[in-house]
Amino acid sequence: MLLHPGAARAAHHDLLTIASKAGEVVLSRADLEALPQHSFVTTTIWTAEALTFSGPSLQAVLAAAGIVTGKVELIAINDYRVVINVTELGAEAPILATRLNGQPFSRRQKGPLWLVYPYDSDPAFQNEIVYARSIWQIVRIQSMPE
Repeated sequence: MLLHPGAARAAHHDLLTIASKAGEVVLSRADLEALPQHSFVTTTIWTAEALTFSGPSLQAVLAAAGIVTGKVELIAINDYRVVINVTELGAEAPILATRLNGQPFSRRQKGPLWLVYPYDSDPAFQNEIVYARSIWQIVRIQSMPE
């Protein structure tokens, strides 16, 4: 995987900026899809049917940017924000979904990046806190001071 300083990339290939004390990292779809991928079928409270979501775990994305502790703020294109403690992330969930039913998905479909949990696999993923964290149209993640 290639992690590039923000200024060195063409904007049309960039999907996600991650900011930390070490600086900013800008990731493309290819960068995200070079990480280990996870996939699951689940229903959501926002969709009409079960869908297949796939992408890297958020934990893996953060680790690739050097973030392994503390809290991170995920920011959507509409400036919706959620804060998540990195220690609450699993190796396989939640994922930063880059594909919906095997295909990249548009902003109209809550893409191109959606933080998704396997809601149907565990009742622990079926509560208001998890639903509020299921942010879509993510464009930026920033580590928060401890």
